[in-house]
Amino acid sequence: MDRGRRTAALAFALALGSLAASSGPPLAEMRWLAPGADPVAALGWQPSECLPAMRGGSPEAAQAVYVGRVAFRSPLLLGGQAARAGISCETCHRNGRDNPGFLFPGASGAPGTADVTSSLFSSHRGNGVDDPRPIPDLGGPRAMLKVDHDPASRALETFIHGLITEEFDGPEPTPAVLSGLAAYVRALDPAACGPAMPLRADDYLGDAISGVIAADGALQAGDRGTALVMVAAARTRLGRLDERFAGLPRSLAGLRRANAGLVRLEARIRAGDPRARGAISGWIRSAEALSPVLRRDEPRSLFSAEGLAAHAPLPPKGP
Repeated sequence: MDRGRRTAALAFALALGSLAASSGPPLAEMRWLAPGADPVAALGWQPSECLPAMRGGSPEAAQAVYVGRVAFRSPLLLGGQAARAGISCETCHRNGRDNPGFLFPGASGAPGTADVTSSLFSSHRGNGVDDPRPIPDLGGPRAMLKVDHDPASRALETFIHGLITEEFDGPEPTPAVLSGLAAYVRALDPAACGPAMPLRADDYLGDAISGVIAADGALQAGDRGTALVMVAAARTRLGRLDERFAGLPRSLAGLRRANAGLVRLEARIRAGDPRARGAISGWIRSAEALSPVLRRDEPRSLFSAEGLAAHAPLPPKGP
C-alpha cells in the first residue's frame, strides 16, 4: 500500500473516532487529561495562539505558515503510535503554547511534562530512562525552544524533521510540510499573545476549511503529496467535531457529508484529476453552510461546559 493510501486509511479511522462510548471517555483528548483536572478549563477553553496577522508578506510565505499550522494539528504528521492514539503536535502545544493538563501514561511525570526520549513513541530515541521535561510554550520567548530560529541556519527544520521521523517514528514529511512547520513556529510571536478564549465548534470547522484551502494552494503549486496531507488533516479535524457532537443527529449528518466530500476529493487528488480544485471550492461552500447547524447544537454538545463537566476525570486515589 503506498503512502497516500496509508494516509487515507488512517485518516478514515481517525475521522470516525477511535473511541467507542463503552470503552473510554467520549473525547480522545480526555485520555491524556490529568486526573482531577477541570475538563471545562482544559477542553472548553484554549490559550491565545500568538500568531500575528499575516500582512505585508508574500503569498508564498503565508501559504507556508498555513500549511504548517494545519500539519501541526494533525496526528497523521507524527504517524506510528502517536497517530493511533490521536496525538498531534498540538496535543502537547495547544494553539502552539504548552499544555499544563497533559498527562500521558508512560510519557509524562507531573502534569504538563513529556518524555521526548520515551520508547513508547520512538524506536530511534528511546533511551530507557524516565526523564520527562516541562512542555515548552512555543509562543513564549524564543530561547525556550533552544533552537536557532534564523531561517538561514535551517536548524529549526532539522530539529522538526528529527522530531517527526525519530522522536515519533513518523513518515518523511514533504518538503512543503517541513518548511511550513518551521514557518509556523517562527511566526509565533509573544507580542501577539492575548487572553484565553472559549473553544468553539467554528474553531475546529475553521481548521478543516483552512486545511482544504492549504490543499488548494498545494495543488496550484503542483504538490499533490502536500495536498493529500492537508485534506487528511482536515478530515481528522472533522473527526474531533464528530466526537463533540455525539448524539446530535443533525450536526453529525452534516459532518459526515463533509467527510464524504473530502474522501472524494482525496481520490481526485490522488488520481491527478484536474477537477479537484473545482471540487474544493464547492466543498468549502458546503462546509461554511454547516457552521450555523453546529452553532445551534453547540449548547448540547461537548463544547458546552455542562457536557464537559459531566465527564470530569476522577481525582487520584489516596493512599
